[in-house]
Amino acid sequence: MSDRILIIGGTGRIGSCVAQDIAQHTDAEITLTGRKAISTGVGDFSVLALDLADRGQLEEAIAGHNLVINCAGPFSYRDRRVLQTCIEQGVNYIDVCDDPQFCHQALTLKEQAIAAGVTAILSSGVFPGISNSMTRQAVEQLDEAETIHLSYVVAGSGGAGVTVMRTTFLELQHSFDAWIDGQWQRVKPYSDREIVEFPAPYGRAGVYWFQTIEGATLPLTFPVKNVVTKFGSVPDFYNYLTGMVAQLPPKILENPQTIEFLAQVSYAMTQITDKFTGVGLAMRAEVTGTKAGQRAKAIATMVHKNTAIAAGAGTGSIAELILAGKLRQPGVWLVEQALSTDLFTETMQRRQIPIGLIIDN
Repeated sequence: MSDRILIIGGTGRIGSCVAQDIAQHTDAEITLTGRKAISTGVGDFSVLALDLADRGQLEEAIAGHNLVINCAGPFSYRDRRVLQTCIEQGVNYIDVCDDPQFCHQALTLKEQAIAAGVTAILSSGVFPGISNSMTRQAVEQLDEAETIHLSYVVAGSGGAGVTVMRTTFLELQHSFDAWIDGQWQRVKPYSDREIVEFPAPYGRAGVYWFQTIEGATLPLTFPVKNVVTKFGSVPDFYNYLTGMVAQLPPKILENPQTIEFLAQVSYAMTQITDKFTGVGLAMRAEVTGTKAGQRAKAIATMVHKNTAIAAGAGTGSIAELILAGKLRQPGVWLVEQALSTDLFTETMQRRQIPIGLIIDN
């Protein structure tokens, strides 16, 4: 029997990119789910209407598949029911979770997944996802890692949909915990501007403190003292606009209507500027520590012309490995815990996504 994949939220921008990547690299039969049925399907994929609040519908949709990929964000609004159902049915699972609370809740199902023989990989995609594996690759170059500094810069919309815009503004609502000097400390989002050197064509760009899932989970995997996560946009005026929004009173930002307004306006703006800036991204994972008793630094870099396609490649590569039997690790895992650097570089090379690596002793 051929492999059958169900992509929940597959009719969205990220979900469709995941489907395209998997179709290119596997022979799996792929079904997408959306809130509404589409009789003609999407491209070469059939579409199934699915209400995640309907447990019966969810169980029926998952049945008969051997891999489920959950792309139905924002994950700050979701619970563990998709993962829990997959474990109950013995179906492998991947998601693109970008919410720390959801991720921590999912990790509590590890023993259940082990008992069911289910491999569940959380937070795949580009950031999180490829960024996690870049960090692991850099950490492995040193004898002891002390500080992880992850920086991201995205041009315009990044080729993503309005859901990503909503998530961005949701993250501006409150200060967040960052791992600094071996303890969790509160940090204000979009603060402490820093100029970072990215690969061409981005070069020097401004980045700011931003809550990412990597900032919450990398300290669980690597015994480091500091994890810094900073994000920026191109063109630079978007950074200043986002910074101004971050200064709004919390009560305003906590209003769902405000978030929706900001997301829709921002998305409309990027549809104009995307024509000039493109929709790509660059990432830089800098790890400092020691090697052979001396201070050392390892830097992993990546650049891609389309952020959404890169996210599809990050998730699709893990799906490919699971279907091929190369990644079979029952339990619930973060990407960097389950995916070896060898497998990571192998799948990135197949997708013609070069990962740069510099070691400075």
